[in-house]
Amino acid sequence: MTRRVAIVAGEASGDLLGAALVRAVRARFPGTEFYGIAGPKMIAAGARTLVPMEKLAVRGYVEALRSLPELLRIRADLAARLAADRPDLFIGVDAPDFNLGLEARLKRAGIPTVHYVSPSIWAWRAGRLPAIGRAADRVLALFPFEPPIYAKAGIDAAYVGHPLADEMPLEPDRAEARAQLRLADRATAVALLPGSRRGELEAHADLFIDTALRLAAKRPGTRFFVPLATRQTRDYFESRLYAREAQALDLTILFGHARLAFQAADAALVASGTATLEGALARCPMVITYRVPALTYRLMMRKALLPYVGLPNILAGEFIVPELLQENATAGNLEQALGNWLDHKAARERLQARYATIHQQLRCGNDERVAQALAPWLAPGASHATPTTGRSSLAAVRG
Repeated sequence: MTRRVAIVAGEASGDLLGAALVRAVRARFPGTEFYGIAGPKMIAAGARTLVPMEKLAVRGYVEALRSLPELLRIRADLAARLAADRPDLFIGVDAPDFNLGLEARLKRAGIPTVHYVSPSIWAWRAGRLPAIGRAADRVLALFPFEPPIYAKAGIDAAYVGHPLADEMPLEPDRAEARAQLRLADRATAVALLPGSRRGELEAHADLFIDTALRLAAKRPGTRFFVPLATRQTRDYFESRLYAREAQALDLTILFGHARLAFQAADAALVASGTATLEGALARCPMVITYRVPALTYRLMMRKALLPYVGLPNILAGEFIVPELLQENATAGNLEQALGNWLDHKAARERLQARYATIHQQLRCGNDERVAQALAPWLAPGASHATPTTGRSSLAAVRG
């Protein structure tokens, strides 16, 4: 019997996770059909998209307000279609502002719902726990400290690890990465990752370029690599290079290949997000930065429960890499912080040892755990009934 799974991802990081999920499920349950809102990686893995994923990629509270009418229309249309179509399961991949409301409506209609990627309840979204409980029959958590939080709230959650930790080698081949980028052994290389969305580049491109200019002035011969996944973001970044008169920089824009850039670089400047985790798994010393509209930042900080926003620091439980946000995100500050990594080999090695510990914690067979967590709805003979609710799947954490 063919199982039909509706799935929605809202941005590049969700597309990456969704693609790994699609592959894992289809390997365990061949013939499973996926459709909904998917990005290019999910489509390549076999999902069918009904709406371009870019429609959901909205950055910050203020920007979301401008796009709210269209987002509400998309969600209402999709909810009506899925309620009539009745898939065997709905999976919302991250994008909680969009997915939780959709999940709640589908759950009320009797369609099983899973939310993949816990909202940041441990950082600044603890107030979302009741809404998550109303929306999702099960939460698939990427990090081991999350399921116990859900258990206290009576919400079923399973720890599945992070697919990037499984995909990336425990000992990255830096020499091979540098060879692919034609980097000499002694050359200094810095990766610049200003974000995956146009809105992020509008906030960060000039800042990253100005930082590179300052770094190159102090360290002649430094090479810069900028992984950008779409033609739109590459074109925009190139336009800002000309606007800042930075054509003399020894800078290469890569078509994606963030992992390669991280593995080859001596240090990286990264806009906060999933890229910071990829950088840590690649053992790249980094500086984390981010800028959002002032109102958005004030609203976020009022809800903040942790002093850090970057995933390496959250997973370590302390600042292991610098975070320079908002008014602290100046080209001078960022250049100095990057220079500190470039100048101190012992500090880089200590950080890389911490990265290795994080990698081991997250490397636990994501494919198998995801398939196991979804098996009650997708395995032969499975029904629409929710098998277990109101508890955390702690066995998955211990296993």
